[in-house]
Amino acid sequence: YLSLDFMRFLTGIKPTGFPHLGNYFGAIEPAIRLQAEGEAFYFIADYHAMTTVHDAKLLEEYVHEVALTWLACGLDPERAVFYRQSSVPEVQELTWYLSTVTPMGMLERCVSYKDAIAKGQPATHALFTYPVLMAADILLYHANVVPVGQDQKQHLEVTRDIANKFNDTYKKVLTIPEPRIQEHVAKVPGLDGQKMSKSYDNTLQLFGSAKQFKKRVMGIKTDSTPVEDPKPTEDSSLIDLYKLVATSEEVDAYTAQFTAGGVGYGDLKKQLLEKLNGAFAEMRERYESFAQRPDDVRDILKAGAERAQSEAAKTLDAVRAAVGTKPQD
Repeated sequence: YLSLDFMRFLTGIKPTGFPHLGNYFGAIEPAIRLQAEGEAFYFIADYHAMTTVHDAKLLEEYVHEVALTWLACGLDPERAVFYRQSSVPEVQELTWYLSTVTPMGMLERCVSYKDAIAKGQPATHALFTYPVLMAADILLYHANVVPVGQDQKQHLEVTRDIANKFNDTYKKVLTIPEPRIQEHVAKVPGLDGQKMSKSYDNTLQLFGSAKQFKKRVMGIKTDSTPVEDPKPTEDSSLIDLYKLVATSEEVDAYTAQFTAGGVGYGDLKKQLLEKLNGAFAEMRERYESFAQRPDDVRDILKAGAERAQSEAAKTLDAVRAAVGTKPQD
């Protein structure tokens, strides 16, 4: 039974679209900061993406885009383990072992499954058993700290329950992970004022073309207040986005233009665009550099998978011995 005297974090990134500003502030930036706190495992969850992405070429494109994005945003493959989920097939074997002790009722109570069905997703076996695969992702590497948002909190509780059930049924070979709930996730409004989300098509793609990015920023929904009049500051998408990349003094100066009047929304959007471009300029340079070196990106993921597999093999060896499937010498 592994007792870690250090923190091992694990974060999964589902490649179901092109990463946007909401992904960066809600998940990427806080996750990458963990590199300085302990041992970090980051994986591209392509098995999980297959519940919605059924186009091989598109899945490959999304996986590559996610890899480029995280590397551009500061993931350091020398410090962290960065790999593609499907490159470590041991996770599927552990999923089966865990499924043999997972009660049906536990999965039936998972809110995310009900929500997905309500939104029209087909009720597949993969969607239903998604939490078991998620548990295997975590338990395979003895991750003892898992950062999650409120929407994933239940899945981590399921992981803990499954691990305890397995340890009680066989022997204590799995580490029980602790959640780190991200309570203060940055508010990132989309172009229409709703939460930025691919499902609403209201996103600002992190590393799309400069022309398209400008067009989207200039297209942010605003009211019809005349140029000369004061503009409302409550629930302003422009101000909320500006806050993400500016100092408090800069935010105050920007907001003062709203309350004073005399400045049109077009000018205010141009100021926001300039601020966003400045904030991501260095990352965009790194993105372009990695984009021109696809072999290097593949090598990084391959090296990460080898490190991940080394850990996975140890866990599976202990699990097989516990359940009775370990080959006899």
